[in-house]
Amino acid sequence: MTVHAVPRAASAYDAPLLVRHLLTRLDAQHRDQEIVYAHHRRLTYQTLRERIARAANVLDSLGVGAGDTVAVFDWDSHRYLECLFAVPMLGAVLHTVNIRLSPEQILYTMNHAADKVVLVHQDFLPLLETIADRAQTVATWVLLSDDAADVESPVPLAGEYETLLEVASDSRSFLDFDENTRATTFYTTGTTGDPKGVCFSHRQLVIHTLGLTAALASPASQGCFHNSDVYMPITPMFHVHAWGMPYMATLLGVKQVYPGRYDPATLITLMKDEGVTFSHCVPTILHMLLNAPEAQAADFSRWKVIIGGSAMSPALARQALDMGIDVFSGYGMSESCPVLTLAQLRAEDLELATEDQLYYRCKAGRAVPMVELRVVDSDMNDVPADGQTTGEVVVRSPWLTQGYLHDPARSDELWRGGYLHTGDLGYLDESGYLKVTDRVTDVIKSGGEWISSLLLEDIATGHPKVSEAAAIGVADEKWGERPLVLIVARDGSLDPTTVRNTFSQAADEGVISRWAVPERIEIVDAIPKTSVGKIDKKLLRQQYCA
Repeated sequence: MTVHAVPRAASAYDAPLLVRHLLTRLDAQHRDQEIVYAHHRRLTYQTLRERIARAANVLDSLGVGAGDTVAVFDWDSHRYLECLFAVPMLGAVLHTVNIRLSPEQILYTMNHAADKVVLVHQDFLPLLETIADRAQTVATWVLLSDDAADVESPVPLAGEYETLLEVASDSRSFLDFDENTRATTFYTTGTTGDPKGVCFSHRQLVIHTLGLTAALASPASQGCFHNSDVYMPITPMFHVHAWGMPYMATLLGVKQVYPGRYDPATLITLMKDEGVTFSHCVPTILHMLLNAPEAQAADFSRWKVIIGGSAMSPALARQALDMGIDVFSGYGMSESCPVLTLAQLRAEDLELATEDQLYYRCKAGRAVPMVELRVVDSDMNDVPADGQTTGEVVVRSPWLTQGYLHDPARSDELWRGGYLHTGDLGYLDESGYLKVTDRVTDVIKSGGEWISSLLLEDIATGHPKVSEAAAIGVADEKWGERPLVLIVARDGSLDPTTVRNTFSQAADEGVISRWAVPERIEIVDAIPKTSVGKIDKKLLRQQYCA
């Protein structure tokens, strides 16, 4: 094949896709727009630019150069936003540490990523004090504090972030370099083995930002994000860069609100005081907010929320809609940067009754621009898009991780057949809406038949007295596995028999087969969650299948 390069002037600027280019418009168009950190700090975009330069200069003075790794332990804050830019703009790598991993897992990720400088909020110093002497590559520790207070710690702190920034220059020239340079690293946990290092380049982060912007800006009304919105993440910034949304919010120059530690009363107060209109979170966080005492008097009528991380139940979606929230699902994974699909409703869908809209809002949605999404059988053949034939979801897009850090075997497994394997089972309907039915590792195989754990959970949470539900397969001598459904009751007075009747009714209506009706239903006080708020089925299987 013969190809022809475009003509190029000798002095033409061949712009690489670098994170710093997301800041290009800020000084000219958005310099006075606000960024708010809880009740601690307010700054403008002009100040943000200056603080990014100061942070880069501080890191430079601490010996951070191209290719070095800087780790961050922090709540959602303006500091995190600054690091999302300053560290990669140096040609260094930002390691967003999952603060909810165990100390030994955190230590593993720090050594595996070869962290050189660690920025740590004072709340996490006690955790680091137990492992700091085994951090093999760390040369410098920097304190993050909301009040710049002096802190005593056996960890040898080189200074406090704000104090260091005050004496640093607010000017810096950032150089161009290869857009395929690694910009960020973080770690995702699976069902087995050590956490896996997921990496993204500048090019991938920029293209994901542009693709996400195109997807969210395209609807005429429902699920639209625009430059008059006020953005507040309720997904930890250590989890896939808060789904990449801070990059998009900064690109568009919108007001941003960072809530710090997630507390329902604080979140609801910030929503009211700062006029928050757009957020994203996992179902458990939304459930926590909607059932907080402060929510009863709150006005949610301008709030748009993407729900991801795990499936949103129709019951939760109905509760959110009843409270005036424009709630809809999104789908992706750590390895996909993460957004792959959004459940934005078409004009004809918005004309449907609320109950009928739930069908679309609770699906994973349709592929966003530049995502090639397939549902395939075990031989990588496409299954029919008929709204019922299930297969594994595989994807391609310009922003997918190309492999795990220092782990070629698991990288090859992730990308077998030239597509990234999500490990999720699902189906497509005729309109291109994806429904994720289960994880490959979570589906229950009983007597040769597959039973969806997610569908069982949806049915259980449809009972008015059920707050949360989790379904797993437990060993059965006769059938291999049978479903166990764990229930958290709203008021503690729930009888398992009434929930079983709900499953029987679902079978009568053809929603599930008779075979899928669980014999075992247990009422529990709480259902364990992972570090990012998903149901921890790995732990549940350890507890109930040992």
